[in-house]
Amino acid sequence: MRKKIVAGNWKMNTLLKDGMELAGAVEKLAQDKESDAIVIIAPPYTHLSKVRELISSVKLSAQDCASEDSGAYTGDVSPAMLVSAGVEYVILGHSERRSYYKEGNELLNRKLKLALSQGLKPIYCCGEVLEERESGKLYDVIREQLVAGLKALSMEQIGKVVIAYEPVWAIGTGVVATPGQAQEMHRFIRDIVAEIFDARVAEDMTILYGGSCKPSNAKELFANPDVDGGLIGGAALKAEDFLAIVNSF
Repeated sequence: MRKKIVAGNWKMNTLLKDGMELAGAVEKLAQDKESDAIVIIAPPYTHLSKVRELISSVKLSAQDCASEDSGAYTGDVSPAMLVSAGVEYVILGHSERRSYYKEGNELLNRKLKLALSQGLKPIYCCGEVLEERESGKLYDVIREQLVAGLKALSMEQIGKVVIAYEPVWAIGTGVVATPGQAQEMHRFIRDIVAEIFDARVAEDMTILYGGSCKPSNAKELFANPDVDGGLIGGAALKAEDFLAIVNSF
């Protein structure tokens, strides 16, 4: 059965005190949510263990993880370290990681496999930039990100992966993909997953929309048959807005 999920990516925002207050507010509101969607928050690394102590109705995610178990990798945080801090999910392949840090599909495939081996549930991001969409390359880009990123995962492993579609051209720009555009790409992603694995895996796959989703447009976006929730950025930093999106189901 396909899960509904609304995940809040805080990115590099909030100091520890503010983050704890936000997490507490989200937890309080989530206890009375009106939908059956799973609620996830992804604070900065520095907040994870403290936030974990504050939440029970809300799931905890990290924003990234290392591609190695341990060793001389200054600044990196391994999947095992995240698990030890009470983390359940991890966002991988976010458009900002791909763009700013040049993370490619091969590296992300290693991260996916390592995260899964430690029991984390990855939220694997894919998406195209404006130039790729306008030049008609959007489908080739998404296909490659999925085929290479999900390479050699077992049927058991892929069942634990959530996919988030990020129309990069609609993130932080004020431009939002129309519900029709979102549905079209989510259907395409589901079809590619069916090609790589099988139809059952594809139909059970939770696919999130990650492009400027907010309380005013969430209900229309989530009404699409292949949109199973959202990966939320800016609106996740206000507890009331975030829970309004959760309740849009």
